[in-house]
Amino acid sequence: MPEDAVATGSVEADQDQADCCVAAVEDLNCPDLYLNRELSWLKFNARVLEQALDQRFPLLEQLKFLAIFHNNLDEFFMVRVAGIVQQHKNGLPCGTPDQIRPARQLAEIRKQVLALQSTAYKHWKNLSRQLAQKGVRFRRYNQLTEKQHKFLDDFFHSEVYPVLTPQAIDPAHPFPTISNLSINFIVQLQCPDNTIRFARLRCPSNVSRFVFVPRTKAAKDYVCLGLSSNLRDTDVILLEDLIRQYLETLFYGNKILACGLFRITRNTDLELAEEEADDLLEAIKDLVDQRRFGDVVRLEFASGVNRMLVDFLARHLEVRPFQIYKIRGPLAFSQMLPFYDVDRPGLKLPPQHPRQPDICGEESMFPAIRVKDKLLYHPYDSFCAVLEFIRKASEDPDVMAIKQTLYRVGGNSPIVDALMEARRRGKQVTAVVELKARFDEERNITWAEELEDAGVNVVYGLKGMKIHAKLCLVVRREGHGLASYAHIGTGNYNPSTARIYTDMGLLTANPQICADITDLFNYMTGYAVHEHYQRLLVSPVNMRQGLLSRIKREIAHQREHANGRIIIKCNHLVDESMIRALYRASQAGVRIELQVRGICCLRPGLPGVSDNIEVTSVVGRFLEHPRIYWFFNNGAEELYMGSADMMPRNLNRRVEVLTPVPDDDLRDYIRHTILKLHLKDNMQCYKLLENGEYVRLKPGKKDKPVNSQAALIELYSGSPLQC
Repeated sequence: MPEDAVATGSVEADQDQADCCVAAVEDLNCPDLYLNRELSWLKFNARVLEQALDQRFPLLEQLKFLAIFHNNLDEFFMVRVAGIVQQHKNGLPCGTPDQIRPARQLAEIRKQVLALQSTAYKHWKNLSRQLAQKGVRFRRYNQLTEKQHKFLDDFFHSEVYPVLTPQAIDPAHPFPTISNLSINFIVQLQCPDNTIRFARLRCPSNVSRFVFVPRTKAAKDYVCLGLSSNLRDTDVILLEDLIRQYLETLFYGNKILACGLFRITRNTDLELAEEEADDLLEAIKDLVDQRRFGDVVRLEFASGVNRMLVDFLARHLEVRPFQIYKIRGPLAFSQMLPFYDVDRPGLKLPPQHPRQPDICGEESMFPAIRVKDKLLYHPYDSFCAVLEFIRKASEDPDVMAIKQTLYRVGGNSPIVDALMEARRRGKQVTAVVELKARFDEERNITWAEELEDAGVNVVYGLKGMKIHAKLCLVVRREGHGLASYAHIGTGNYNPSTARIYTDMGLLTANPQICADITDLFNYMTGYAVHEHYQRLLVSPVNMRQGLLSRIKREIAHQREHANGRIIIKCNHLVDESMIRALYRASQAGVRIELQVRGICCLRPGLPGVSDNIEVTSVVGRFLEHPRIYWFFNNGAEELYMGSADMMPRNLNRRVEVLTPVPDDDLRDYIRHTILKLHLKDNMQCYKLLENGEYVRLKPGKKDKPVNSQAALIELYSGSPLQC
């Protein structure tokens, strides 16, 4: 392939497959029946960007969505694009159903990313002007007054200069190793002997990127407040802009010929050779260290950087033109997210006050759970109910044992504190800590070591498989013997994300479900292998077959009763066998409604294939995260909820759980209130078209506007439901 084939987007040497024959379409093997996973993900991130562009959101909400958009993009390059680049370099074919080759994927990704970034940075310019009108002023150094320059001079020399470390680049000083996602200067210097040298300077990550500059003398006392200030009497400049003004101080005696900001993105999706690892904990620690310096996937440089400097970097970093991106705004915009915490509530959405479930007021939750299952729906229900369940279990003298999975628990975790307290009180406590949770490895290592120090039995997952199930099992001695109680969730045990992700949890004492969870913990912690579970669908054991059999059952009901119907709400739909099963169901006449927040490789609306399938995506204030699978089953409705999406990794390479919701009232509530609201949404909902594009739905002239998330906030606050 020509060297510039990917860089220019010219893909003549990588033509798509010819039109599929009739047999391939009938067998559902035709690549045209499937959307590309990576390009579908970019469509999702475009929907996130649309939230930032939505003028109905307050200004700081728009900034937040801009930062989330860029953070998503960083992770996309670190993981997904990195893998495609490796495929391209190694000459590997595409292994996905759409059969788009790596070179064409990279060309299309670049084209779409450039367009999205252009839109994002244009909006930032407009947004920063609007923020300035509200007193939140981002400024460049040359826009500040002389008095402000004096303040910055003192600040730089006392707070910044001591932590800066310029690095020379010459025969005695090889090109330095640049860490992933760091902000750096590349500087061209003319030395006193007229030789030309280069140097690199990293912007320190342990100094706030936001420098608050008082506009008046009185404001100096409030600068130290930082983001807790309302900024009405201060200006903000970015740390890199301040450092730029003092580069000559750092290279005293040399003449600066050119300088510019750059950032690199590295491949963080490094493989762990688990079979060769004697100690998984130590192997994960090594992997985290290696990740910081994986292969370079993307080079970003600030607009205005001398082309010679870009070529210099590209040569030393060994990147090709298609991996280089010019940024027409702040580099590392994802790092702007903390600015959302500034004390300007008028520039944000009104705070959402979650409902305190009745069960939280009980002296002991266990009798109430034994009487009836409880459904929790976060963030509309407070996550405190989950924390209370585990905390009260840790303190209850009748509780004998607690078993818990931990995937991403965040910092200062009350869950971890409760587990350690339970152990101090003499209970048997087991924590299954998934060390391989991407980007949370370091934090999980810390928690695992602290739990072990407290005497908790810590298990580091399974070799060759991630434990993604969200489970807590409590074993309690009661009058009739031992009784078990369980929490099964769709999201992580993380109070922070529980405020911004929508997730569900089921509290149950159902004996069959609890027995299944007991067996599953024995599998995760020991050598017990269970081929059969009474109620749960568990991957990689019976989940795939369980879902496929229920889809086939709807086909049979459709043929016999003409009432086949399926509703699925999940994060991603990628798995080829699941898509084929849904196509077969559609061909049989089964009505299928899919609400897929992110990646969807299924094409809806294809005549004779998927014309009975509708796909929507809700992207709004909260990140939609529940996984719900509903089957009409000829009136004997079944509904499952849990941690698993329809992706090969979830069904084949992870321990996942879907639990039935046995209680009729709870099942009806999920189906006829929660799912109904989301499926009726016409304010923050997008419809997937046959060609892979999404269109945002709008209420018609006779339609009542429905914003599912806003309606649920009202419902859970006790206000009348308007929809």
